[in-house]
Amino acid sequence: MDKLLLALVIVFSTLTISQGQQPNVILIYTDDQGTIDVNCFGAKDLTTPHMDRLADRGVKFTQFYSAAPVCSPSRAAVMTGRYPQRAQIPGNVSSHHGHAGMPASQITLAEIFKEAGYATAHIGKWHLGYDEATMPTNQGFDYSFGHMGGCIDNYSHFFYWNGPNRHDLWKNGHEIWRDGAYFPQLMVDEAVGFIKAHQEKPFFMYFALNIPHYPLQGTEKWRQHYKDMEAPRRMYATLISTMDEMIGQLVTEVDRLGLRQDTIIVFQSDHGHSQEERTFGGGGSAGIYRGAKFSLFEGGIRVPAIISWPGHLPEGESRDQLATAVDWYPTVAKLAGLKNVSHRIDGQDISTLIRSADAASPHPVFHWQTGGGKNAAWAVRKGDWKLHGNPKDTSNKAPLTADDKLFLANLKDDPSEMKNLAKANPELVAELLELHQDWVKEVEKQ
Repeated sequence: MDKLLLALVIVFSTLTISQGQQPNVILIYTDDQGTIDVNCFGAKDLTTPHMDRLADRGVKFTQFYSAAPVCSPSRAAVMTGRYPQRAQIPGNVSSHHGHAGMPASQITLAEIFKEAGYATAHIGKWHLGYDEATMPTNQGFDYSFGHMGGCIDNYSHFFYWNGPNRHDLWKNGHEIWRDGAYFPQLMVDEAVGFIKAHQEKPFFMYFALNIPHYPLQGTEKWRQHYKDMEAPRRMYATLISTMDEMIGQLVTEVDRLGLRQDTIIVFQSDHGHSQEERTFGGGGSAGIYRGAKFSLFEGGIRVPAIISWPGHLPEGESRDQLATAVDWYPTVAKLAGLKNVSHRIDGQDISTLIRSADAASPHPVFHWQTGGGKNAAWAVRKGDWKLHGNPKDTSNKAPLTADDKLFLANLKDDPSEMKNLAKANPELVAELLELHQDWVKEVEKQ
């Protein structure tokens, strides 16, 4: 069945929600934002009124997980509703122009919404492919504006940490130049322009902010606001509040156009905060949790997440059940009345959980793995138990020894994952290890 015929089938099969009633969807995806780095998630020293307002007008999640602790696989998972391994992106994609990324055979959120008659837009960071076949306009997006690699300088729009001469700013597959213009503001301007142009029909927008990822280039307003804060928190906080202001501009425009009750807004960080040298060695916070970006300890994968659809979903509520980034795919499809998710995904519809604090998590077991090879870091969670293999603690909260090659934690009793219970629970370790080994074999299936 070709795409045109499939689109017609979907339009006529979606009888429960008419064209005029179908909600818009905006997926706000932040970059390297720490687990608690929003006031409503526990920060005491940040100014984040617009992200907090999303939580006030929606549901926030206290046990929400990225599918990976690094950029590309996290994005592949949210775009496909699949484990990164099944989406064929187990690690970061090259930031060099001309290099392929996520295979075009993967079915993205943009594709299922486009087939259902939605206008689709990618605004911001991509990092899922840098050749013609794997850039956004060949992955279901009608419109694309942003950078294809891992990060850019926000004013010159050149790739940030090595080069030379690697300019990275694109519009609909063509290189463009906006010398000196602040990229997060360009994102807002492009997003607002797209919404205005498509406000008469439903749209899906992937608003993939490139911040608070390095370089930590916040605006002068917020540099002055945080001038008395200690480094490196000061530099990071400046960018968090700059980002919050950009989110506020976008949501305010949705409100101004009278579209807020017709628009589902999903908000999530791609993974934990960075402690790399390029981010002054830190600045973000995971609170009590161990780990950061690149780590499968909680601080690397437990992320702030919110869904807001005023008038349709609960407001000002919190959910403590486990949910994950791969769940957005079937959930927003269900909420929008789409009928075209018939291929294999790993995400589960969490719309019932969103509406009820008493609903069970749809994930009795969930898995993570970073990269490949014999010593790849991995983790599996079953209930309150979480087993790590080859763990890495990028937060350096405590040393890991040869005895910690298998590291077992009980997240109910020890959410900070500081005590290894593997030796005291050999049968449980064996059970979880077998689950992981079976998953490694199974997840390669398409």
